[in-house]
Amino acid sequence: MSAVQIDLNCDLGESFGRWSLGHDAELMRSITSANVACGFHAGDPGIMRETVRLARENGVAVGAHPGFPDLVGFGRRNMAATPREVEDFVIYQIGALAAIAAAEGVTLRHVKAHGALYNMAVRDRALADAIARAVAAVDRRLILFGLPGSELLRAGQSMGLPVAAEGFADRSYEPDGSLTPRDREGAVIHDAPSVVRRAVRMARDEVVTASNGEAVPMYVKTICTHGDTPGSHELTRLLRAGLEREGIAVRAVGGV
Repeated sequence: MSAVQIDLNCDLGESFGRWSLGHDAELMRSITSANVACGFHAGDPGIMRETVRLARENGVAVGAHPGFPDLVGFGRRNMAATPREVEDFVIYQIGALAAIAAAEGVTLRHVKAHGALYNMAVRDRALADAIARAVAAVDRRLILFGLPGSELLRAGQSMGLPVAAEGFADRSYEPDGSLTPRDREGAVIHDAPSVVRRAVRMARDEVVTASNGEAVPMYVKTICTHGDTPGSHELTRLLRAGLEREGIAVRAVGGV
């Protein structure tokens, strides 16, 4: 077994009704974990079930990807919600996907908050605690994904949940280890060789180059690409090939 092992996850199932987004079938051939939208920021019951089925057929671990109730903004707009509201709608979304997964003979493995909910929980402990409570209320075996050093991971650990620190191969970082806001130029990285180099460096060397050129420590167990990024299926294929070429084993966190 390789001394270096990494999970490769992707946000999927983000089509809705007659609106199609991404290349989920192609992406499933390259990833090891799928974060499935649960109908609040994207997705619908049919898309959720189709995505779970695709994951099962490709041996990909399935996780819930709950977000703010914001279809128009794709869950990427900050919203004012109380911790109780967040706890309730995260439970609702995990529960919906868990039922669909059970119908397909699949067990949920992880939870990863989406977009603004994820980013706000990096620093907001009350919000992070609400997410962790929701996960624990559904199933304490679920692995909670979060940014290294975030309040979200600390909240998960305080709740006794298994956690996995997550890096982003196709996103720029700030010197404090946070993600560069999407409204800034260069926040999303599209150059495939750069994405592969960054992923390899995170997985093998536990470091990432920030937007100012500074090397920032970045210990992660899973690396994310985004299904809504144009060309993401080809980028992710190259990413996995690049990791494996460097002797890095690509496997789901906790197994499938």
